[in-house]
Amino acid sequence: MRILASRFRLPMLLLAAAMLYGIVGYMVIEHYTLLDAAYMTVTTLSTVGFGEVQPLSSLGRVFTMTLIVFGIVAVFDLIAGFTALLAEGELGQSWRQRDMRRRIAALEGHYVICAYGRVGRAAVEELTRQGSKVLVVETDTNLEEELTEAGVPYLIGDPSKEGVLEEAGIDRAKGLICAVDSDAVNVYITLTARALSSDLNIIARASSPESIQKLKRAGADRTVSPYALSGVRMALMARDPAVLEFVDMVGLAPGLRVEELEVGEASPLAGQTVRDACTPLERVMILAVRKPDGNLLIPPQADTVLEVEDVMIALGPVTSLSALAEAAT
Repeated sequence: MRILASRFRLPMLLLAAAMLYGIVGYMVIEHYTLLDAAYMTVTTLSTVGFGEVQPLSSLGRVFTMTLIVFGIVAVFDLIAGFTALLAEGELGQSWRQRDMRRRIAALEGHYVICAYGRVGRAAVEELTRQGSKVLVVETDTNLEEELTEAGVPYLIGDPSKEGVLEEAGIDRAKGLICAVDSDAVNVYITLTARALSSDLNIIARASSPESIQKLKRAGADRTVSPYALSGVRMALMARDPAVLEFVDMVGLAPGLRVEELEVGEASPLAGQTVRDACTPLERVMILAVRKPDGNLLIPPQADTVLEVEDVMIALGPVTSLSALAEAAT
């Protein structure tokens, strides 16, 4: 809309000036009423030529010729602006931006991915595969076409700015992933996001070990080092390939998920044992339980009693986990 307003501001002003020029001129020269003067001006500028309201004087004819010239300049300037928009593709871009703003405004419970590099792409692909909603915030305008082709909702801007994160719906988001190559920028993004949303789950990329503590102090819930993670994965592949195959199977098997679920205050699971929680559900296993004091039970005993604010790590089919998630709330 801003593109349209800036491109057509001058032509519209010229057209409005031509209308005013014609109305005032006919009222002064021919003593027309306001309605007659407006009618003559519109018919003259539109070149429809229905006829004169009353015969024009010689001065009136000269004035009409000047009005036609003035109107032609204004109309052709308007047409030229519209043609330029079509030729440059700005009109389509303006419509796409407007549609993208509507899509972003409708997002809720989504994940904001800062940067669409190698790490950001992988995060988007995995979250999308899991059925989660995502929004990419990217500073590089050269990636806009690629994001459009991928069908991913995106926002071009600096994610370390409050206004950009607010436009990305950070107050409605479920989580934020800082995947920028620069650790310093990730710290700024984390600080800004944490100031805007105290309960937002923030995952930050850390290229160097010394940045991990800085990111945690800035408000990151968890940090990930892609290089260290790659090394650990390669070590597991070398030493325990079957374990890694199991982990990959859980992540890639259709209909099978690992989810983190918290026991809510009104949940009927509070007071039940792990065995009781799993029995009604098909093929569900609670792999771990984290107590409110931070104590992590891996694996929990079958008679472990679930309490409010316990966090369960559960494995099972999507339908069964959905039922467990509903019971946990």
